[in-house]
Amino acid sequence: MEITKVKNTKKGHRLTVWRYLALGYFIIILLGSILLILPFATKDGQKTNYLNALFTATSASCVTGLVPYDTGIHWSTFGQIVILLLIQMGGLGFTTFVSIVFLFARRELGVQERKVVMQSYGGQSYRGIGTLIKRIMIGSLLIEFIGASLLCISFVPKFGGMGVYYAVFHSVSAFCNAGFDLMGAEYGEFVSLTHFATDPVVSLVIPVLIILGGLGFCVWGDVIDCKFNFKKFRLFTQVVLIMTAVLLVGGTGLFLLFERNNPSYAGYHFGQKLMCSFFNAATARTAGFASTSLDTLSDSGFLLMLVLMFIGGSSGSTAGGIKVSTFAVIVMGMLAAFRGRKDVNIGRKRLEPELVAQALAIFAAYLMLALTATVVICAIEPEGQFKEILFETVSAIGTVGLSVSLTPSLTIASKIILIVLMYTGRVGILTLALALGKKRSSNAVRKPAESLFIG
Repeated sequence: MEITKVKNTKKGHRLTVWRYLALGYFIIILLGSILLILPFATKDGQKTNYLNALFTATSASCVTGLVPYDTGIHWSTFGQIVILLLIQMGGLGFTTFVSIVFLFARRELGVQERKVVMQSYGGQSYRGIGTLIKRIMIGSLLIEFIGASLLCISFVPKFGGMGVYYAVFHSVSAFCNAGFDLMGAEYGEFVSLTHFATDPVVSLVIPVLIILGGLGFCVWGDVIDCKFNFKKFRLFTQVVLIMTAVLLVGGTGLFLLFERNNPSYAGYHFGQKLMCSFFNAATARTAGFASTSLDTLSDSGFLLMLVLMFIGGSSGSTAGGIKVSTFAVIVMGMLAAFRGRKDVNIGRKRLEPELVAQALAIFAAYLMLALTATVVICAIEPEGQFKEILFETVSAIGTVGLSVSLTPSLTIASKIILIVLMYTGRVGILTLALALGKKRSSNAVRKPAESLFIG
């Protein structure tokens, strides 16, 4: 089976790593949408509109969580399982599943496959790719199993035998940072996990699964290889762990401060408010579950949620956003510029100028896409509220899935825009740019330099 070669009418060539990744997610989405339009994928046996099936398949494959229908009410068990498989494949990555098939078939991974996996998950050597794939597979299944077992403590007494199914679905959805839930089947509305806001099992297990999935597979491996000795961790691992801790602790504290008088917190004691604030800080990066009503967020809490959604999780993980390492590079580059320093340093390491430029490019591109999409959707949906539309677009490109229930009421054009944003956010804007761009030889002749007044 050869998956990395394509033939051109003029010249045979291999797919680039970036095109391989972009095409892989596209194929998953396409297959998922075809399965979801089948009549028995819905509870009422009616064929789903293709655009909404495509939207759901994209949201699941890109582990986002924005939905045109309530997952627990509209989709049958078959449809829900298709969505669950798309979430698992999207969370772990197309390349991982292809590699797992090769490993089970006892087929040696080629150089191209190894290069794709290394680029996707931050591997350092082609030789360790097989071990990395096994760690991803075993580690993911183990964490999801433990998460599902713990969720059964709350779900089984409430839902009976179906509680086991609910526990598995929500464990996979949380670990893959997808945000899909089945609670609509029980409560008949888009409520996510608001009925479990004060349940310590659900309100702690779900965020922990989100955090573990958002750390990234190579971060786990580095932590295990270094036997939890922080000083021996790679710089990338150290940056991810520090930034994750800062965003979680800072986000929890700010949500507690901003939302202490939130109507959703009414009747909660301090510990319960703290738990809800921690849940909000974790789910915004980029899971999409909600334990409190987003409609009641204060303006400060709303803006904080947008910032966390935009930043996201770690590179090479199930999370989206511009990534915490990108954010850290931008912050350090800003500090270096303000201090008049040419080099950008993190700890005892110096960052290459190209890395800082890439980080700024990613930040600017994500921001421009989100704002452009917001402006266009505002023009298409004149009755929509600016805040709601902005929230939905940032949630889409950050592959978060948190929603103020705007998605189901959007027109066809607006849904297509969100589909493109979700796909771009999951594949990665840098990957997509490299996949669509043409490789050009560098020109030895450099243009004359000039200065501009800035700031």
